[in-house]
Amino acid sequence: MKVIVTKNYDELSKVAANEMANIIRNNPKAILGLATGGSPVGMYKELIKMNQLGEIDFSKVTTVNLDEYVGLSGDHPQSYRYFMNNTLFNHINIDKNNTYVPNGLAENIEEECKNYDAKIAELGGTDVQLLGIGNNGHIAFNEPDTSLVSGTHLTGLTDDTIKANARFFDTIDEVPKTALTMGLGGIMKSKKIIVIASGESKAEAVKGMVSGKISTNMPASMLQMHRDVVVIVDEDAAKLL
Repeated sequence: MKVIVTKNYDELSKVAANEMANIIRNNPKAILGLATGGSPVGMYKELIKMNQLGEIDFSKVTTVNLDEYVGLSGDHPQSYRYFMNNTLFNHINIDKNNTYVPNGLAENIEEECKNYDAKIAELGGTDVQLLGIGNNGHIAFNEPDTSLVSGTHLTGLTDDTIKANARFFDTIDEVPKTALTMGLGGIMKSKKIIVIASGESKAEAVKGMVSGKISTNMPASMLQMHRDVVVIVDEDAAKLL
């Protein structure tokens, strides 16, 4: 596990974007595992700049997202499909037919999860998986628990996660209580993993991920067992390392 400490969020975003850009340059048909939330927004802005300057080309790239809220359509402003379109896809030369996000409106959730894993396998797996980390150590929506699920699955969101995500909704009551999420097994199959974290509130989780005991109570600690993980954090998130 390689740890890169940056001075601030802006520098973190540029370093993370360069890591992702190098993967695309080396493999124009790269399969990118992408994440949502506040952490990657700066990185996505940097990738947009690079694309518009002709420094990277997304035309043959395929993307696979980690998760989606159950009950939200792709055109709902708080859905992760909408987030990806608005934050990245609408601003780069990517074929949206090659961008995959779980369907939060699927009539058969179990079938949707199986099909999502099958699609990732059909693509040959992700060349890189981008991850953020929750204050409680969750990655994607794999929350601390006595056990963890390997494949894409339906999961309930903890009160802490619901509260953390409430800032994106008008009221906390509007935050969905369940989501579809890629499991730890799917995440660990990625050839490379990039984790980004910013701010003092993430410091405990970052410490647990990098040097804590491997435990399902700290899902991010599982990444210690992966062969190629790059952790990019600012000074505040790294203060306990």
